[in-house]
Amino acid sequence: MTATITHTNDRVDVEREALLDFLAQQRAFLLTTIEGLDQEQATTRTTKSVLHLAGLVKHLSVVERGWIRFIEEGPVEVDYEAQETHDFHENTFRLVGDETLEGMLADYAKGAEDTDKYVRSLPDLEITHKLPAAPWFPEGTEWTARDVLLHLIRETAQHCGHADIIRESLDGQKTMG
Repeated sequence: MTATITHTNDRVDVEREALLDFLAQQRAFLLTTIEGLDQEQATTRTTKSVLHLAGLVKHLSVVERGWIRFIEEGPVEVDYEAQETHDFHENTFRLVGDETLEGMLADYAKGAEDTDKYVRSLPDLEITHKLPAAPWFPEGTEWTARDVLLHLIRETAQHCGHADIIRESLDGQKTMG
């Protein structure tokens, strides 16, 4: 993909569009793994893991919105030992209640649109906040909006790999290879 340049003399816009293009590519790879599946197939676990394709879409939608909120508002303190935190996290990987594959796909598309619009509205990618206290973040670490976008690309790519394995295990379809 070629980056869209909104201001040809502004290096930040070229960088911003390149990052958004890479994120869009990863989102498209994820959605490729679901093509042609119905809800039953998309919610089938094919490994010992709790992961299924619809759950990965939901999880990435929740994660992306959370990180964009971080850019906007800064860190939210979370009690990682609390059962409600554990339950919330686990529920991001599965459809709950009346949630549907169709609804998750629509939510994912809307979240991507919102992310892209918001990132394009930023004056630059230097907006910085301290990461929340968490066992996996070094104490005092700060992330810029750029770091968040890079993380979203990395997380989406990681889950694309999971999705590819799930899809291949489901019906032999190789979506990325």
